[in-house]
Amino acid sequence: MDPVNPAESGANHSPNLSAAKRKLLEKYLRGEMTTEAVPGRAISLLPERTHNHEIVPPWTNKRELSLAQERLWFLDQLMPGSAVFNVPMAVRIHVGLNLAALKRSIAEVVRRHEVLRTTFAQVDGQPVANVAPAIDVDLPLIDLSSHPKAKREAKVRALISAETRRAFNLARGPLMRAALLRLSETEHILLVIMHHIVSDGWSMVLFFQELSQIYEAFSSEESSRLAELPIQYADYAAWQRDWLKGNVQERQLAYWKEKLSGELPVLDLPADRPRPVEQTYNGARKWLVLTESQTEAFAALGRSEGATLFMALLAAFKVLLHRYSGLDGRWSRAKA
Repeated sequence: MDPVNPAESGANHSPNLSAAKRKLLEKYLRGEMTTEAVPGRAISLLPERTHNHEIVPPWTNKRELSLAQERLWFLDQLMPGSAVFNVPMAVRIHVGLNLAALKRSIAEVVRRHEVLRTTFAQVDGQPVANVAPAIDVDLPLIDLSSHPKAKREAKVRALISAETRRAFNLARGPLMRAALLRLSETEHILLVIMHHIVSDGWSMVLFFQELSQIYEAFSSEESSRLAELPIQYADYAAWQRDWLKGNVQERQLAYWKEKLSGELPVLDLPADRPRPVEQTYNGARKWLVLTESQTEAFAALGRSEGATLFMALLAAFKVLLHRYSGLDGRWSRAKA
C-alpha cells in the first residue's frame, strides 16, 4: 500500500518507524521507559506505570478523557461543525482486492481499539467518553474506472477533499469513516478519515500497519495473528490523570502561565494579502525533503543541546519566522 497525500493524491509519502524507534516506542507503551532509556536527556518524563495502576475494566463503557481529548472536545464546542481537526490518510492499492476481507479487516481493527468506538457526550457541562461494544463502519465503493484516465486523478482529489471537509459529530459518532475508490480492477485508493480526538498522524500509520497484516490473514482465510492489546488509550488517560493529582498540575500550570505572561503579539508576516477577519483554515502543504547529510547535521545539533531532531528543526523554523517578523518564539507552535 502506498500512502496518498489527501491534498495531492499523486504524492508518495510513507512515514515509517525504524526498527530501533519501533522498539523504543513499544518499550515506552509497556511502561518500561525511564529517563535512563534516553541517553543524554535530563528531563522529567511521565512516571513509569506501576502494577498499582488499575487497568480500566472493559465491562464499563465510561472512560476518562486525556487532557488532549478534553482540549479537542472544548474546541469542538467553540467551533461546532468544523472539520479542521479531521485526520485523513489515503493509500493506493496496486493489486486485486478482496472487498469482503477488507471490510472484515477494518472491523477487526476497530474492535481491537476501543478509542475508535468512543463518542463524547456532554453531561452537566462536562465531556463524558462512552465506548460502544461494537460499531458498523461502512465502506462505500466509489467506482471511477469509467472516467478517462486524464480526468481520473482530478476526480480522486475532489472526492478526497470533499470527504476530508465533512465534519464529525463527537456525541453521535462514529468518529472514523472510510471509502474505497476503484480506479481499475487492480488499482484502488482506500481513504480513512478520523477525528483528531481519537487519532493522530502516528496512530493512522499504526492503523494501516495493523490493517495490512489483518487483511493478509483474512484474505487467505486465516485468523488474525495479532495479539490482543494489553492496554487501551483510556488506560493512558487514567494514568495521565493520576500523575497530575496533587501539586503536579499546579506546577505545570504555573510554569506555562509564567512563560506566556504579558501581552503576546500577533505574528505579522509580510504576506501578499491581508489576514482575514475570521480564521478560515484555508491553506496548503509544502514538502521539503532534507538530504541525509542535512538531516544528520540537524540531529547532531540537537544531540549537542540535549534536544531531539524535531526540536532542532522547530528551532530553525522559529529562527526563520523571527527573521521575517522580529518577534520572539512564544507565539509559534507546532504539531509533532
